[in-house]
Amino acid sequence: MNPLVSIIMGSTSDLTVMKQAAEFLNEMKIPFEINALSAHRVPEEVVAFSKNAALRGIKVIIAGAGGAAHLPGVIAAMTPLPVIGVPIKSSNSIDGWDSILSILQMPSGIPVATVALDGAKNAAILALQILATGDPQRMDQMVKFKAELAGKIVKANEELNKTEYEFKVKK
Repeated sequence: MNPLVSIIMGSTSDLTVMKQAAEFLNEMKIPFEINALSAHRVPEEVVAFSKNAALRGIKVIIAGAGGAAHLPGVIAAMTPLPVIGVPIKSSNSIDGWDSILSILQMPSGIPVATVALDGAKNAAILALQILATGDPQRMDQMVKFKAELAGKIVKANEELNKTEYEFKVKK
């Protein structure tokens, strides 16, 4: 089995966030790989990874980084694949804004899809949506996932309807 999605993080300190992506992909039975690569500490390895990912069969890259968060942009500069950036609020972060802006404000021609701060699960969901555009089975998975989300709201409203308050108006 070859990976379709590559999850990359700047260091293993980002794993607490990035594991959300791995858990979702695993739940959806999407083959993935997960590695730490630093744009600052091992730039040669980032270059090699970025230039070879498509040749290895990777379809989507999820790249998470904190602080200056150059990793997603550096990868996007060197690969034809879609890159989804996950800004991470790290110990050296300026409340996460440095990471958000570093990933979000890419120059024209080098797009990085950017999810919310620490939003690795949404990155994995977006990766599934990208894969689903050319795969009917994956599209069925996505439709089922969205239906389950809607079902949770229906159930929540059923529970809310059971709550009693003196001035609550009944439907």
